[in-house]
Amino acid sequence: MIRGVRGAITVKEDNETEIIEATEILLRRMIDENAIEADTVASVFISVTEDITAAFPAKAMRLIEGWTFVPVMCMTEIPVQSSLSKCIRVMMHVNTNLSQQEVSHIYLGGATSLRPDLKTEVNSK
Repeated sequence: MIRGVRGAITVKEDNETEIIEATEILLRRMIDENAIEADTVASVFISVTEDITAAFPAKAMRLIEGWTFVPVMCMTEIPVQSSLSKCIRVMMHVNTNLSQQEVSHIYLGGATSLRPDLKTEVNSK
């Protein structure tokens, strides 16, 4: 069964270092908490708000050993008025036996406001 594993994180500044570091933190946490192996991933979509332009966050995936061949695509989020700024969102499409209730979706930093019902913050950002 293919399941979507969601995650989001915010950055304080629009600079390449912070974008890549924050995305790597988010991806590693999503991978660890859901015991995801690269070979089980069909694709990964990463979106950013319009105020993030300094780097492609997908570069962070290439820093994770074994994830070189996972298809990943970056895109811009819909610019909804008064939405969360400087936010990076990830949707990972994973082949898994986990039920939807067992999937751990990760929201860090200011992104915890997107899904307060999930409460996954460990204050890493």
